Amino acid sequence: MTALTAPPPSHRAATTPVGAALPVLLRYLRETRLLVGRGLRTIPRVPMRLSDVTVQPIVFTLLFLYVFGSAIHVPGMHYQDYLLPGMLAQSVAFGVIGSGVATATDFTAGVVDRFTSLPITRLSVVTAQLVGQMIEQVIGMLVVAGVGLGLGWRPHLDLPAALELLGVLALGLVAFTTLGLLLGVALASADAVQGIGFAVVFPLAFLGGTFVPIQGMSTVPRTLAEYNPLSALVAAVRGLTQGTASTGSWPLEHPVPASVAFCLAITAVCLPLTVHLFARASR
Repeated sequence: MTALTAPPPSHRAATTPVGAALPVLLRYLRETRLLVGRGLRTIPRVPMRLSDVTVQPIVFTLLFLYVFGSAIHVPGMHYQDYLLPGMLAQSVAFGVIGSGVATATDFTAGVVDRFTSLPITRLSVVTAQLVGQMIEQVIGMLVVAGVGLGLGWRPHLDLPAALELLGVLALGLVAFTTLGLLLGVALASADAVQGIGFAVVFPLAFLGGTFVPIQGMSTVPRTLAEYNPLSALVAAVRGLTQGTASTGSWPLEHPVPASVAFCLAITAVCLPLTVHLFARASR
């Protein structure tokens, strides 16, 4: 009888999966990085993909500044100093539409099916989508800030306030982008996500004190606006950049802790649901 011999050590090493030797966390981070890079590499090939975070914010900023600015007087400050912080916060909220449409498109185009057929962790696909969409939203916010500075917006920021602002905006990006991912996975239709996203974000933006002061609204819309999560985020950005205080409800009078609480609550609800629905849809 011929004895069975083990293959040479070199052969065993060649057939061992490269990722198997890596710790699970490092493998997950590497896969997330690779998938984020894949998404970003498509931007130069399809530059119009960034139109919602570049062209659209510029149009909105010019439109509202020169249309509303000619009719609205905000006591104690120029209208551009009132509008631009609100536009930054609104850019965060519009991450719902961008991330939702991108996620739904990946589902309908079969991109997610190709990813899930690979030996990669399912969570890395969700995380890569989240990080990639946040990067695109940051580009849009930089565009808004640059246009605002060119039009006369003058923020007043010291280092602590700047760090606080970055923290609040980062939490907002995570929360609203995660909400968009949830819509994209749940609906799996770019048209449906876009329609529902605009139906949700536009009322939040107009009731958020982005364009006009909340105090001048009538009773019902003012009450809704005072407890609108976007109102707290707008008030937080405006307070940190311009040093102005908001009055009304507790979230408006304490906008930074209120924004943190709202963003953490949205993320805590949406992220587990997104992961659950994604895992079920990709089986």
